[in-house]
Amino acid sequence: MLNILRQRHALLSHAAQRWLHTSQSRPGYIVLVPEIGEEGPTEGLLKPDGLPAFSDITIEMCLGAIGQQAAAVEKVVKSLEQDIQSGKGPLDSSIIFADLDAVTGPLETTWGVAKALYLGNSTLIPTKSYMNIHERARNARATKFCNKIVYEALTQQEESGDRDDQRLRQKFQLEGKLNGLALDKNAQDGLKQLLTQLGRERSSFKNKVNMAVHSFGHVINDFQLVRDFPPTLLEATARDSKQALQGPWKITLQPQIVEGFLKYCPDRLQRWNVWRANAIKASQQQDKSLENSTHLEKIRGLRKRQANLLGYSSYADMSMQTKMVGSVDNLKQIFAKLLKFAGPAQSVELEELQKFANANSGGGANQYQLDAYDVSYWGRKQLAAESSLHESKLSEFFPLPRVLSGVFGLSEKLFNIRIVEHTQAEVWHPAVKFYHVFDNDATSSSEPVGGFYVDCYSKEHKFGRNNGWMVGIRNSNKSANLTPLCALIFNFAEPTDPKKPPLLSYGDLQMLFKTFGTGLQHLLTQAKYSDLAGLSNIEWDASQVSGYVMSNFLDNPTILQSLSGHYVNDEPIDASLASKMRLFKTKLAGYNLCKELYAADLDIELHRSESFWLETVRKLWPVYHCMPLDKKDTHPCSMTDIFAGDWAAAQFSHLYSKLIAADISSSFINQRNIDDYAAVGKRYKETFLSSGGSLPTAEVFRRFQGRDPSVEALLKSLEIYEPSQTTENN
Repeated sequence: MLNILRQRHALLSHAAQRWLHTSQSRPGYIVLVPEIGEEGPTEGLLKPDGLPAFSDITIEMCLGAIGQQAAAVEKVVKSLEQDIQSGKGPLDSSIIFADLDAVTGPLETTWGVAKALYLGNSTLIPTKSYMNIHERARNARATKFCNKIVYEALTQQEESGDRDDQRLRQKFQLEGKLNGLALDKNAQDGLKQLLTQLGRERSSFKNKVNMAVHSFGHVINDFQLVRDFPPTLLEATARDSKQALQGPWKITLQPQIVEGFLKYCPDRLQRWNVWRANAIKASQQQDKSLENSTHLEKIRGLRKRQANLLGYSSYADMSMQTKMVGSVDNLKQIFAKLLKFAGPAQSVELEELQKFANANSGGGANQYQLDAYDVSYWGRKQLAAESSLHESKLSEFFPLPRVLSGVFGLSEKLFNIRIVEHTQAEVWHPAVKFYHVFDNDATSSSEPVGGFYVDCYSKEHKFGRNNGWMVGIRNSNKSANLTPLCALIFNFAEPTDPKKPPLLSYGDLQMLFKTFGTGLQHLLTQAKYSDLAGLSNIEWDASQVSGYVMSNFLDNPTILQSLSGHYVNDEPIDASLASKMRLFKTKLAGYNLCKELYAADLDIELHRSESFWLETVRKLWPVYHCMPLDKKDTHPCSMTDIFAGDWAAAQFSHLYSKLIAADISSSFINQRNIDDYAAVGKRYKETFLSSGGSLPTAEVFRRFQGRDPSVEALLKSLEIYEPSQTTENN
């Protein structure tokens, strides 16, 4: 195992002596960044207590450490390969896995520290430096899964070892197969060329979308058009974010800006203009030089060839190898069961919304048939008018410090843990806090099982609404004797008035709970190896389950009340108002679910069918939508998550995680009162939170629920389930 020693070199450049964190403010630095190498400064990133020395960490330290640690990983893999080839003793997979875990631990810690600093404030580690670290670490980590000698040895070995050993061996075998290690030399070379070409096409697709996004800028000078914007959206669009009420305001095609604009702008023509620009971006309709249709088709073709080379009939079928749902056929059955309820619900919802819009648009010539760019605006207006749900007023009951304290307390009660602030821990900014997590069910409950940082005021990705990220700084790693660490990073606006902390909307509450729930799975894992710990080796379509389970507690008005306290007088929210807040989730639930189903099915069909993408769109659109497809709508040409990112034939994973989480949450809902939640919480902790990726999620679910998942719980949680309609063994 490579130990990271805390030491100081006597001769350091002026830049190397500069601390990354020096004051209350978050200043930027001009730093000359060295290239990553296997030589260079190796100042310690960790203190004797195992926590990162954030006060002392420099860019040079991260770069030097990552170079040495990556080289150490590659050296161990090479040595293992030589031992296998020379026939040195019997192959013991448990020893191999432990050795790889031990040498990988420090690398992943440095990588995680850099990631936390980058997301916390990219002036601490500039983008170029972080990307160098990211690529070096990712490539080094991949060496253990891309070594043909190791792959063949593990494939030929008889099943042995405990459950975790067997599960990790299966991971090595699947990773090796998907990396082409089972192919002959010619086929491997062909796959390598294909992936290189695919990488170029994906990069071109992404670049054109980025250029298309930045080529549109709609400037608004009339305050009446932005009067209902929430503060985050005003700040993101104002010329001067510090004077967000002054204007002018520039509307771009950043996804969260578009979403917010369509929800809050009262002028229909303005909404149409932004919606249309967004629907046709990166297509010939916008600019021929930015069209992505050609790249989209090339990407589809290359992915099909990739799947065929690896022995799968389509890319969608290949994708199912890393998914809980198991097969495209199973997934299609789930789509059909959900649509059976979501479709009729959508029709009723839009009919009611049309009536409301007609009654409140002034009558006569002001009435119009609702279109896609009208729905979120009128949906918001209807909630306010019929249920008195005004987001700005409700947020006053949910100041950030009160909510954080509430989610900690709820988690302690549900999972029998203690969350204790460690005020002496070094952090990257004075506003960041660190907490130890103690497990009262552990053999030694006086020792922390993990810890997490909370940075509420990151300025990263401020695109019109608040966001949250769970950054794994390091996994639980028993071989390297490392406990899990993570950072919960949010981009709430830093308060200027000490008497008025950040106030959270319902969407903010969901985001915060989801982020914290994901962190709990990272911290409470009991898996033996780091490659199985926390979220590691969990199927893509189950990776968000723990986050959604946590956010589902917001459906309970008693819990909402316990989180609340008006920022002026600490009065809790009224019980009747807390009960109504579920409408934020259930309003237009059928319509929104149909949109999710369409996006998921479109993704699958584009990676299974050979039809031109536009034909596939025209075929699927009426299946899931009541409103007609606009003739110029070319939305697949800007679907970067699918065609430039990693979510190809995996878009459904978000929805499937919600489905599993809703089923789990139904066990909590079925308890008589909140005091009975702890018994279910214990069962959930002992299955989902502790297992990590050491078991298939389907097996973990059966251990928790005693059966396979059902769609019924999700439909009930959205209030669109009709008992008269059978789900046919759902």
